[in-house]
Amino acid sequence: MAGESSFIKVLDKAELAKRNLEAQMAHVRRFYQDVNLQAAYDAALQMEEISERLVLLTRRLPAYTGCPVAETMVENCMAESIPVEIGFTAEGWFALRIPALLPKKASGSADYVRSFLYPAMRRFFQAQPPVRYRDCVLVYRHVYSRDRPERRYRDHDNIEVNMVSDIVALYVMPDDGPKVCAHYYCSASGADDRTEVYVVPKEEFPLWLVTERAMPDQGVKLYETQKI
Repeated sequence: MAGESSFIKVLDKAELAKRNLEAQMAHVRRFYQDVNLQAAYDAALQMEEISERLVLLTRRLPAYTGCPVAETMVENCMAESIPVEIGFTAEGWFALRIPALLPKKASGSADYVRSFLYPAMRRFFQAQPPVRYRDCVLVYRHVYSRDRPERRYRDHDNIEVNMVSDIVALYVMPDDGPKVCAHYYCSASGADDRTEVYVVPKEEFPLWLVTERAMPDQGVKLYETQKI
């Protein structure tokens, strides 16, 4: 059966990724035990990329069983395991919080980001009136856990940030080109690693800069609807 063949092919790829992940994990452990932190860091990044591929493969498997609600159930699992917070600040700015640091690589695939962020944005705006910011600043605030022995502030311009910009623009802006919005990137320390994204009207951006200095560890309160 074609469906069975596709299921087995994906399962075989997942098993291969699992073996690669286990092998890479052994490299990370050995480098760390040898106190070669740079090699441990590089190997850990490779392990993270392998694990993302494994997750993407396992997310595809339920649909190959033919279950009609497989996609919905997988999305529900993603919503629980990757709790993206979406809403509007008290000032009326659109905002989202992703429980991960996005700056990672400058090339490759951003399918992992797309797979959880698209469904989260779609669910949020199913119950919300359309919003369009036409002259704005798209802000990325990368929050690094202060518990890290060394915070590695990485390149902001990468494929994962670009993917998030495309998805945000799809729902709240005509596009993310220079005629519509400017881009601003900053970093801060906090209780946990996360990425915060704000869409702020340009005339209100100076106020956002002032507000950012006093943002609480857990992030500002978000509201389901935009306060006018």
